[in-house]
Parts: sequence; C-alpha cells; structure tokens
Amino acid sequence: MTRSLSRWMTAAALWVAFTPMARAETLAATVERWGLLGSWAVDCAARPDRDKGALLTYEIRKDGRVMYRRDFGDAKDENEVVSATVNAEGVINVMVYFPSLQQTREYGLLLSKQGSLRAIYNRSERGVHTIKDGKYVATGAPTPPQQRCD
Repeated sequence: MTRSLSRWMTAAALWVAFTPMARAETLAATVERWGLLGSWAVDCAARPDRDKGALLTYEIRKDGRVMYRRDFGDAKDENEVVSATVNAEGVINVMVYFPSLQQTREYGLLLSKQGSLRAIYNRSERGVHTIKDGKYVATGAPTPPQQRCD
C-alpha cells in the first residue's frame, strides 16, 4: 500500500510540475488557435478607408514573429504583436508595439459564434481607453463587427 501511495504521489508531483509547461504555448500558436490570423474588415468589399474602415491583417512570419498590418487606403503600416493571451471569457488580449507612435497598445477582441470579430477594449500603455466595454469612448457608439476577408 505504501508503494502504490508513493507511486501516486510521484505521478501527481510530475503532473503538477509539467501541466503549466504543457499549457504554455508560443505567441504564434495562441493567435492561430484562437482564430485571429487573416484579414478583417467591417466591409470586405469596400476599399480600405480611414473613416469607413481599415483592412486589418494578422500573420505569422517565417521567423515566427506575429505581425499586425493596417491598411487605411491612404496609408499602411506594419507592427509587431508582442503578446497575446486568452482569458476565461474567450477574449484575446493582444499587445502591439507601434514604432511610429512609440507606444504599445493593448486591446481585447471577441470572436462571435457567427465568426465576426469585435473590439471590446483598446487602451494605451498608460491605461487611456479609446474603446471600453465594446464602445468608443469618444462617442459611446458600439464597435462594429468585422468579418474575415480571406
């Protein structure tokens, strides 16, 4: 009996020790598993426009980096996703470094059962929100759902 208890305790200790490592995954694996990769827009048929909706693209580079590209029609940029985690509610919390702004922004996205993507929050590293609780702070209007374009 002592021998089986010892084996059970050893197995339990190994399970506890290796469980966090088994759950840890790369940034690329997190965004891929969650379903973020690809291009997104409010209207995929419309040309990208700063006021009417940009085309947003998330991709994994050959070197493993996750990139976030924005096409506003009149301007484009590319920025690196530096972290992504998924919370218990299914929201992916993404941090992107914007060299042109010299800041990191954090935002939360929710994927609906129908497959649309919606911004739940967007804030600066100082905690200043442009989107909070799924609404634009400046107007109170809800963020529009984005559709996968590819």
